[in-house]
Amino acid sequence: MARLLRKIILSTKAPAPSPVYSQAVSFNNLIYLSGSLGVNRDTNKLVQGGATSEAKQALENIKNILESGGSKIDNVIKATVYLKDLNDYAQVNEVYQQYFTKNPPARTAFQVGNLPLNASVEIEVIAAVGDVETTHTKM
Repeated sequence: MARLLRKIILSTKAPAPSPVYSQAVSFNNLIYLSGSLGVNRDTNKLVQGGATSEAKQALENIKNILESGGSKIDNVIKATVYLKDLNDYAQVNEVYQQYFTKNPPARTAFQVGNLPLNASVEIEVIAAVGDVETTHTKM
């Protein structure tokens, strides 16, 4: 039977996770990140300013976790955005576009009943590890 490597990733440049989950898990050249809130790692509290500020902090946390796992924001292949209020969709998109400037990943975004810490936004991603070549298919 083949031996497979599952690696737990912990970045000190992002808020520490609770004991019940990992920031990210790497498996077979993919990194699966847990949902990231707009929490400042130094204060362990949500940043002030609502959905825009929270989205920016969440994406910074994601960027740092990816880098700790040997990946980068450009290697994200799938993102899921959870919004407390769908009216924040446009604001979050403005921030999101600053991080995914070319060849954005596949994405799902939807409103949920509530988020931890009463956050406005939570983002989770799946990213590739290594040199990624992007091609385009149009039919």
